[in-house]
Amino acid sequence: MSESLSAAGRDWEDVDDISWTLLDLDELVEVYWTVVSPLLEADGLDPQHEKPTHQWLRSHGLRPLLYALREYHDRTFTQFWTETLGLESSTAVYEWATEDEQTLEAVESFLSSRRERKGLAESSVETLRYRLNRYIEAYRAENDTDDLVTPIARESDVPVYKAVDACWAAFDRLHAELDSPQTKRRVHLAVSNWYAHLIRRKWAKVNPADGLDDEFDWSRSDSGENTDTPCLSSAHVKALYSAADDHEERLLVLALCAWGLRPNEVAKLHVDQFVLDVPDDDIPYIDFRQRKNGPGEVSLLYGRAELNRRLAAGADSENWNGYLFPSPHASRRHISRWTVWNRFTDLAERAGLPDEIDGVSPAPKMGRRFWYDAYSASLDVVLGSLDEIAAEQGSSSAEVVLQNYLSDSRTRHLRREYMREQLAAAFENQ
Repeated sequence: MSESLSAAGRDWEDVDDISWTLLDLDELVEVYWTVVSPLLEADGLDPQHEKPTHQWLRSHGLRPLLYALREYHDRTFTQFWTETLGLESSTAVYEWATEDEQTLEAVESFLSSRRERKGLAESSVETLRYRLNRYIEAYRAENDTDDLVTPIARESDVPVYKAVDACWAAFDRLHAELDSPQTKRRVHLAVSNWYAHLIRRKWAKVNPADGLDDEFDWSRSDSGENTDTPCLSSAHVKALYSAADDHEERLLVLALCAWGLRPNEVAKLHVDQFVLDVPDDDIPYIDFRQRKNGPGEVSLLYGRAELNRRLAAGADSENWNGYLFPSPHASRRHISRWTVWNRFTDLAERAGLPDEIDGVSPAPKMGRRFWYDAYSASLDVVLGSLDEIAAEQGSSSAEVVLQNYLSDSRTRHLRREYMREQLAAAFENQ
């Protein structure tokens, strides 16, 4: 046995004293049982049946073991654990499409962050893992490498355009392999969020997946263009709003569900469109000079407080361009409608919305349908409240009273009051 190994056996907690690259395979096996095994047991793991993850090994100072196995013995830790140690896991071990150490560390860091900071359920983490792995498989097949981190690393010499080309080539492959536009959007969202996580951690200098949602047409519903859009329920809206982490996410839910806007209208919302200084007996509104069905106004019956907070935060920023959802890219003024789709999809997953609502995957336009449904229900309530008046006046129906005996302003007031109650029931905790 080597001198370094003997030292490790006497003081196994100080793993830095081991000269890992000087050990042969037999010595590495003994190091596993004399050094790694006690550390696993100390963490409540079974060294005979629970294979440590790369993240666990790195966090316990065992990165040199991974390096020695890869560079001096031409094997991964998985191969060492199963073939050299002859161990089998009592639980299923996820097989990533990469054995690159940096890439494994990067994806595990992202999944741990989603689990611990975002509070994602384990089932949601598993779904994210699957989507990332589909991308890694496509990336490896297109670029003949399973190292996804080096091209985008802050210290990398790889030109940015080449890193982007490699990413886009992987999505070209996924676009051809996958049938469902919704699945393609969800894979892109997972990948884009992963790269964004690496940028926030200062591991990466660029998100090569940015802009892909403008390159592909993934907006078509899985069930076809002519499928009627289902409606979100009040419980769905409440879950979305509760899952929102910041002003922008809360405004996104409000714009879609409380204001009934289309995704492209949400993406382009600008402070100049909001008419807030109105008489006391009137309602603030959003002014749309150019809209799908011509110029129009949308009443702000709910969400004024959150809007005011966003406008105040923007006013305090020297760099704010006036858009409620500014683009993170210097070349664009505001986010795209596909970004609205992606953010809504991400929020729907975190909110625990079902995979399908009436057979269709959750989509932003379901928020607009919720608004119309609430509006229709409000009108029904108004008509119901007029039945008694109609009977006393000898009118044939409440509709006659509404059309012939109530002023337009009174009718609008009644509708708005009931509509406001519908929205409050959906957005507020009770």
